[in-house]
Amino acid sequence: MKNLFLKIPALVLFATLTVVSCNTTKNVNTNLPKDISERPADESSQKYDQAQLDKLKTEIEAEIGKEKCTEATVSDWKPAAMGAKACGGPKYYIAYPTKMEASILPKIENYNNKEKEFNQKYNISSDCSFIGEPVGVRCINGKAEVVYPVQ
Repeated sequence: MKNLFLKIPALVLFATLTVVSCNTTKNVNTNLPKDISERPADESSQKYDQAQLDKLKTEIEAEIGKEKCTEATVSDWKPAAMGAKACGGPKYYIAYPTKMEASILPKIENYNNKEKEFNQKYNISSDCSFIGEPVGVRCINGKAEVVYPVQ
């Protein structure tokens, strides 16, 4: 009989804790994102700055991509240095239509300058290999491609 009286308070305690814990609600802060991918961008982070560079590059390439390349003469298409290696020099060259020169070259220059700043800000290193200047532009399936000298 004595064991029964010890079991009853333990049973009552367990039942009380169960009921109380089921009735408590979490204090959910609705201002916090549910997932880390929904977190607001930190505008002072390397990832954010890289995304901004990628966006500029995509805009330049999309604008150039609207033009169909049918004849790659010097008067129609030219190469421009694109990007900035940490050691200096461009990452690659991009072909652009000369009729867009006034609008596209300032965008390319802006992109190149922002990448130089990015490299310095985040102490980026690169392979330091030299990218030779292209000798011209050719049209392949309606797209302009730079032509490099044969080595």
